[in-house]
Amino acid sequence: QVQLVESGGGLVHAGGSLRLSCAASGRTFDNYFMDWFRQAPGKEREFVARIFWRGGSTLYADSVKGRFTISRDSAKNTMYLQMNSLKPEDTAVYYCAARIVTSRDYDSWGQGTQVTVSA
Repeated sequence: QVQLVESGGGLVHAGGSLRLSCAASGRTFDNYFMDWFRQAPGKEREFVARIFWRGGSTLYADSVKGRFTISRDSAKNTMYLQMNSLKPEDTAVYYCAARIVTSRDYDSWGQGTQVTVSA
């Protein structure tokens, strides 16, 4: 069973940076992609970024392109989200999720980590 644990959230001023981590366990992930989502209060959950575990290709939402970088360390089974030039509108609970490339459903979601960006 896939387990995901996020860490690294916190409070930062606008323009600052944070790095989120998502530690994955339970299986090998070569045929997975892993995503970051976020959900702000009163809003729907939205896609932030994706990385294909095999090969490392990436995909970003337009709202974070050029500011956020997704990466993974296969040896540590850990995914990262480096967030730079943070804006108050980036404030949300950030979740990581894992899905087999050919599946329609996510195998697992993390518990979420709060990111708060003050103006």
